[in-house]
Amino acid sequence: MNVLLGLTIWALIASKTLPSNTLAERAFSLANRYPNAQVNEVFKYNILHALDLMSPTYSFTLQPGAVFAFHDTTLPEYNDKVTQTMRSHFNWADGYKSDGWLIGDGVCHLASLMYLAARDAGLTALAPTNHNFATIPEIPKEYGVSIFSGNAEQNLYIENTLDTPVQFAFAYDGTTLWVKVTD
Repeated sequence: MNVLLGLTIWALIASKTLPSNTLAERAFSLANRYPNAQVNEVFKYNILHALDLMSPTYSFTLQPGAVFAFHDTTLPEYNDKVTQTMRSHFNWADGYKSDGWLIGDGVCHLASLMYLAARDAGLTALAPTNHNFATIPEIPKEYGVSIFSGNAEQNLYIENTLDTPVQFAFAYDGTTLWVKVTD
């Protein structure tokens, strides 16, 4: 399914049918990820593509004690706890685009949005390498997350330290991308 259509349909269905307790919600515009329009389109594509590869429902659930890692190269303390990743390595083979600088540019923006939402929800979140070398619009610099597949230090780790399962659900309306954390 086309990720844009899928996320939009999911947002309409979820807003009407999923009773839940909202722990956190964060959003940012995909229209201003980068000041150059062509590069912005690559960032937008890569962000939505990551969500499309992660799950056909544009959501994932973490059981108590389980960990989400943005990619599958993890720090040793998380090796036996990771139950969910983005399911990709952010490269050509996975279908990501390049803006002329990096393949998969933009996924750090998605990780940063998720990091903020996880922290707001009271979950344990660790981003070992900050993205302070470049601005991520709508994300405070101290919450920027640097992602690089194959490097455990450039990953995002979210541990469900609550007593109940939590769900991360994503929605996109054609301009704004939301992540909502519920229990």
